[in-house]
Amino acid sequence: MALPKDLTARLERALAVVDDQGTRGTRLLEDARRLCGRIGHLVSLGLLAEGVDSTAMEVCCFALQLPLKTKSSLAAKTSRTNLKERTEQSAEMLISLVADLGHDELIEQVSRLLADVHQKRPISEQARLLADALNLEDFGVTGLVLQMVALTRQGQGVTMLADGLEKREQYGYWEARLNDGFHFEASRQLARKRLEAARKVAALLAAELKEDGAR
Repeated sequence: MALPKDLTARLERALAVVDDQGTRGTRLLEDARRLCGRIGHLVSLGLLAEGVDSTAMEVCCFALQLPLKTKSSLAAKTSRTNLKERTEQSAEMLISLVADLGHDELIEQVSRLLADVHQKRPISEQARLLADALNLEDFGVTGLVLQMVALTRQGQGVTMLADGLEKREQYGYWEARLNDGFHFEASRQLARKRLEAARKVAALLAAELKEDGAR
């Protein structure tokens, strides 16, 4: 089922403003569509016994990209440990944004999904799938790019990125994420594949920084 046109238009307008300063751009809308596509790929692997409510999932994808109105919004958008804050605020912002449009049943369903996602063991299969799709965002080359975007907004550069990647390897961060961060084995295997690609890029980055005398 396609999203109601009025709901789609309201969400797209909200995502066109990417931060509290009123900066306009396509980043949030692109992120929402990528998340939808990632969910679609996981669904195509046959992970859900009863299929998926594509309409509710799509609204979740839009809601999760709404720019949070707190100083910790950047961290909440990029860190697994802040998933609870992200999902709760996304649900609140969604309700505030579209309450007047009359899609109460759909928004209530989305709110329940978002409330379930951050649980250690989500009740619904759809919430578990959404959680896996969100966790996959941190893995692979995409994860590296998003880390660089976050660091840039904090005034940091590529040396800090390389140092952070090295420390995560030393402390076994990624193995812990692989073990504890996914509900479906197929998602975990996809994360492993993406992690291999990211490690190759990280090694190339470290080599270039060494040539530059930056490390």
